[in-house]
Amino acid sequence: MHVRDLPLGDEYVAHFREQGIEELYPPQAAAVDAGVCDGANLVAAVPTASGKTFVAELALLSADGPGLYVCPLRALAREKYEEFAELPGVSAGIATGDYDSAAAELADHDVVVATSEKVDSAIRNGAAWIADLACVVVDEVHLVGSEGRGPTLEVTLATLRRRTADPQVVALSATVANPAAVAGWLDAELVESDWRPIDLRTGVYADGAVAFDDGTERSVPVGGPGERGGDATGPEPGGGARTGGDPDRPADDTEATAALVGAAVGEGGQAIAFVRSRREAEELAQRLSEERYANEAGIGMEAAAVAEELRQAGTTEQGERLAECAAWGVAFHHAGVRSDHRSVIERAFRDRELAVLCATPTLAAGVNVPARQVVVRDQRRYTGSGMEWLPTLEVHQMAGRAGRPGLDPYGEAVLVGDPDTETELWERYVDAGPEAVESQLRDRAALRTHALAVVAAGFADSQAEILDLLGETFYAHRTPNPDLGGVVGDVIAELIELDMLAPAPESGAELTATALGEQVSRQYVTPQTGARMVDGLRTVAGMADEDVGPLTVLEILCDTPDMDDTYLGNDERATLYQFARRHAASFTTDMTETDDFEAWLESVKTARVLLAWIEGADAEEIVAEYRIGPGDLESRIERATWLVGALDALADVVGVSTPAIAEVRGRL
Repeated sequence: MHVRDLPLGDEYVAHFREQGIEELYPPQAAAVDAGVCDGANLVAAVPTASGKTFVAELALLSADGPGLYVCPLRALAREKYEEFAELPGVSAGIATGDYDSAAAELADHDVVVATSEKVDSAIRNGAAWIADLACVVVDEVHLVGSEGRGPTLEVTLATLRRRTADPQVVALSATVANPAAVAGWLDAELVESDWRPIDLRTGVYADGAVAFDDGTERSVPVGGPGERGGDATGPEPGGGARTGGDPDRPADDTEATAALVGAAVGEGGQAIAFVRSRREAEELAQRLSEERYANEAGIGMEAAAVAEELRQAGTTEQGERLAECAAWGVAFHHAGVRSDHRSVIERAFRDRELAVLCATPTLAAGVNVPARQVVVRDQRRYTGSGMEWLPTLEVHQMAGRAGRPGLDPYGEAVLVGDPDTETELWERYVDAGPEAVESQLRDRAALRTHALAVVAAGFADSQAEILDLLGETFYAHRTPNPDLGGVVGDVIAELIELDMLAPAPESGAELTATALGEQVSRQYVTPQTGARMVDGLRTVAGMADEDVGPLTVLEILCDTPDMDDTYLGNDERATLYQFARRHAASFTTDMTETDDFEAWLESVKTARVLLAWIEGADAEEIVAEYRIGPGDLESRIERATWLVGALDALADVVGVSTPAIAEVRGRL
C-alpha cells in the first residue's frame, strides 16, 4: 500500500513523501484496512519503530473535526507536538500544565497534544472543547495498568467517551500483552503485529559470551578500563572516582557492559545501557567515558560541541560531570538531571553526536532515542523493602529501543547476567511476554479522587451515577459484576466526612460537591492533599502572627501526598531534627505527634530546600548543600508553585488569610 493510495489531501501525501514515506509498513497498512482512515476505533499493538505515530496521524488527519493526542510524559508531548506542527495546514496545540484551568485556547487548534493529567484537569474545569473532539489518540495505552497514573488515564478515557459525541478512539502500544481485552473495552478493531522494520534479537550475556534468541552466539572479550582508545589525547574525564556500585553485583558486569557497548560503537552504532539507579548511571557514564568513544569515525564527532552546549545551558557539579562525559561521546540521563540538559542529551543522541547513553529505566517509556544496541546491565532494583526483579514489560520497553530504521542493519538487546542467573533471565525476560494490563482503579485513593471529580464536575449526583460512569472503565469491562459499590460507598462517606461532598436531598440530588470539594477538584489536588491543606490553614489561624512565615506555608505544601518525596540521607537526620526543633513554632505539625515522623522529616527537608530557593540561593548552592539533583530541584519548585496556588484558593474557601501565602507564591 502506497501513501498516494490513502484518502489524504495532496499536501499531506507530498509531506509524507518528503519524509521518505512512500510505502506503508505492514502494520500501517493493516490499520488502514481496519478503518483507521474511516473513523473506526482501533488498538494498534505493534513494536516500537513500526510506525505507530503515522497511524495516529492518519486518524487525526482524516477525522471530521478536532483531534486529541494523549501521552504520558511532557517530554514526549513536546516531541509529538513538534511532529504534528510540521503537518501542512494543521494548527497544533500543546497542554501539559496549569491544572486549574480549562485551557479554553485549545479550542482553536486542529490537534491538541496533552498529558492525561492535563486532559483530566481540563474536563474537571469545564473545558468546552472536549465535547467537539472527533478523534482521540492514546499513546502508551498499557499505562492503564500502572499503579500511579493508570486510574487517571482510565477514567479520563472513559469520561471522554461519555462526554464526547462518539469520538474515534485510537490506542497505541508496543508492549500491551492483552490487546484484545483493551480492544474489547474500546469497541475497537485490533491490529496486532510483531513486524519490525529492523530485526531485533535479544540475548543474555554470561561467562564471556552472549547467546541470542535467534540461535547465534557471540564471544565478548572483557578487558579493563581504557583498553579501547586508551592512548587518545584530550581532557581527562572527571567527576570523581567510581565507588564500585552495588557490592552484590559481580565485578565484571560493568566491564561486560563496556565490552558490549564498545563493540556496537566500533561498528558505527550507538548504545544505551540501562542501570537501576541515578548514581549507577553516572558512575557507568564516567567509566565508559574512559573508552574515548568520541574518537570513533562517523559518530560522536560533535561531542565537544555537545559538552560546550551543556556548559552554556548553565551547570552545577553534576552538570560539569555530564559535560566532561559528553566530551568523550557518553552521557547519563535520569530524572535528577536538569530538564534543559536532558533535552540537549536527547537531541544530541538522536543526531548521532553522542555514542552512548547510560540511563535509568524511565528513559524506556519516554522520548524517542533509539540505538543499535541496548544493554540491560541491572535487572533488579530496590523498591523500599528489598531488591526486586524489574517487570517484564519494562525490560521489553528497553529492548524495543534497539534498532533505528535507515541507520542500523539490526537491533540488539542484551541482558547482562552470569552463569547463576542466565537461565532465569531467559525465562523471565527473553522467552516470556510482558505482564497483562490490569486496571488499578480499585485503589481507594484513586477512587476517592475520581468520585469527587465526577460529582464536582456535574457528571454525577448519586452513588448510582458514579458507578454508572465507572461502568465505562476498563475495570468494569474486565470484571464481571464489578464489586465497586461497597468501595465507592466508603469513599463517598470519607468525602462527606472531609466536607468535600454533602447530601443534597432538597435539590433532588443524592450528592453535591461542597465549595471546598469543588475547589479541591478544580485545583487538581487529591482529597488527601486538600484535607492536609485545610488542617494546616486552620492551625495557622490559631498561631501567633510572628510565627507564621514562608516556612510555615512550605511545610504545609511539602507535607502533602502531591509533593514528591525528597531522599533523606542517614547523616542528614540529626541536622534536620535540630532544624525542626529550632523552628517548631513555625510548623503546623507537632513533631511529637506525627503519624510518620520519617516522612514528615523528609517534608521538612523539602521545605528547607524551597526556603533556600525563595531566599535567593542559586541552584548550584542548593544542590551541593542538600544533596539533591538539579532536576529534583526543578520538579520541587514546579510542584510547590502549583500547590501554593491551590493553597491560596482553599484559604479563600475556609476563610483563613495570611500574607505568607502570597509571599511564597510571589517568590517561587
